[in-house]
Amino acid sequence: MRTLYHLWLTPACRAVRISMAEKGLDFELSLEKVWEQRIEFLSLNPAGEVPVLVEVDGAMIAGANSILEYLEDTCKDPSLIGQSPIERAEVRRLMSWFNDKFGREVSDLIHSEKFVKRFLTKAEPDSQALRAALANIRTHLDYISYLTDRRNWLAGDDFTLADVTAGAHLSAIDYMGDVPWNRYEIAKEWYSRLKSRPSFRALLEDYIPGFPPPKHYSDLDF
Repeated sequence: MRTLYHLWLTPACRAVRISMAEKGLDFELSLEKVWEQRIEFLSLNPAGEVPVLVEVDGAMIAGANSILEYLEDTCKDPSLIGQSPIERAEVRRLMSWFNDKFGREVSDLIHSEKFVKRFLTKAEPDSQALRAALANIRTHLDYISYLTDRRNWLAGDDFTLADVTAGAHLSAIDYMGDVPWNRYEIAKEWYSRLKSRPSFRALLEDYIPGFPPPKHYSDLDF
């Protein structure tokens, strides 16, 4: 069986998990504590980063973007990238928005301050960085609301990698209880539809010892 090396709250890993589940692919998860810098893992990906997908035949693909494109090339049904060039361009634009802009302004800050410092460096969180991230997330929820008020899904009529990417980031932040859903009903309705998809089920079952999610995390009705 194919193996996906991952970390719990890494949005890139979560996006790959969702995509593979959407395509009905069987795989097993292998938790990779990248800070340990295992020689065996570095032999797979010298960058020492997850996600890494190892196929049944031993083929290795590293990095979320590479894996997601590989899955689109090798498992075309269902397509998650869009049918026309303009649709695919919009999907990729929104993937970049959430991976780069949301990642920089929200995910990286909250993950670093609330997870990395707590479990790895044992340092005190930077309250100023957390306040900035919690202020920034409101802008992004406004944008999600704007898009889904005008479209069925983020990039258009169909569920795509744009929704996968946004959902991967938000699910990680939601695990830490830092998404103010009640102030953004339109974005909340979109995320509720996302949570209800079978591909999201495994993410909602994630549980990090010593760091449980809030009660609403796995509740499909919040």
